[in-house]
Amino acid sequence: MKYNNFKEHRLSLLGFGTMRLPLTPDGSIDRDVTFQMVDYAIEHGINYFDTAYPYHGGLSEVVAGDALRRHPRESWYIANKYPGHQIASEYNPEEIFEDQLRKCGVEWFDFYLMHNIHETCIDIYLDPKWGILEYFIKQKEIGRIRHLGFSAHAELETLKHFLDSPYGEHMEFCQIQLNFLDWSLQRAREKVELLNSRNIPIWVMEPLRGGKLLSIATPEEAFRWVAGIPGVTMILSGMSNEEQMVENIELFNHINPLSQEECDRLYALAEQMKGSVPCTACNYCTPACPIGLDIPTLIQARNDFAIETSFTPIMRIESLPKEGHPSNCIGCGACSQMCPQGIDIPEVISELNSHLAKAPLWSEICRQREIAARKMREAKQKETLQYIN
Repeated sequence: MKYNNFKEHRLSLLGFGTMRLPLTPDGSIDRDVTFQMVDYAIEHGINYFDTAYPYHGGLSEVVAGDALRRHPRESWYIANKYPGHQIASEYNPEEIFEDQLRKCGVEWFDFYLMHNIHETCIDIYLDPKWGILEYFIKQKEIGRIRHLGFSAHAELETLKHFLDSPYGEHMEFCQIQLNFLDWSLQRAREKVELLNSRNIPIWVMEPLRGGKLLSIATPEEAFRWVAGIPGVTMILSGMSNEEQMVENIELFNHINPLSQEECDRLYALAEQMKGSVPCTACNYCTPACPIGLDIPTLIQARNDFAIETSFTPIMRIESLPKEGHPSNCIGCGACSQMCPQGIDIPEVISELNSHLAKAPLWSEICRQREIAARKMREAKQKETLQYIN
């Protein structure tokens, strides 16, 4: 495993993100598999584990803490985040923080982040009435937080604004979405340059964009691209099964950056992919939908229509309950307010509805296939009879 130095720590370059833990058939976190994965990770050199208040409906913190506490405390680092982006009326930093310590079963967090600095929530973080910064500075002073940082899906200008605020001097690291598609699509290159100019180490999230980049690149190519970016100290991967973990660890045992020629090839593929909607299936939008639509699934269906000629998107939609059909969208835009990617979700769903209006029903496709198959069988039988006669 490759390691990087951060302050007095030696951190594994590969970190275990717990937003996409393995699930049981009923949709709950598979504790047994998660425990096995954490054991394997620690045995093979991973020592950084990332969780957050909203992951898996708040249960990621519990399961991650339970899995980690089975190992010596000095063998792992745990990172958690303050959910300022979720504040709707009044959040008490102390209440949230104490709850997180309790759920994780720890006395301190090694790394603690202001979660998802974004245009929709930066005013909440900066509003002194909440006392957010002051409270967490105090927690660091008394040893309950070892290092303070922040994660951001913000535009470049908002990122600068945050760093120029009173938070800036206290932020020791920054976690951003970084991959070869967002290098240009979300101006990640300029964000990297900004952070490097401020001497702020970079933590990477979504190196594979929730797996979406695997349609045009291998995991090895995507990770090697990220590993070559100046200032990158930590690369998080939301590994959801043991196979992914084994493959990632093997790669990070001998990872080396791509050549310029290899990078240029990925940039060219990324340009072709930009016609897709850049959803990472983070599910920040779904709680905001008054209809309860499974928005990431709908966006994936829209992208399927854009890049596939198969019937995958039609099947995807017809597998949903009637109340989950995109035609139920009322276009209120509440989902877009919560989207870290800045996606105009009602417009995307409108596009999907347009595609569906022109597409045959999957049940009709199946009926037509059965008719065609029956005709083929009848023709084959007729051919056989003619041969016998």
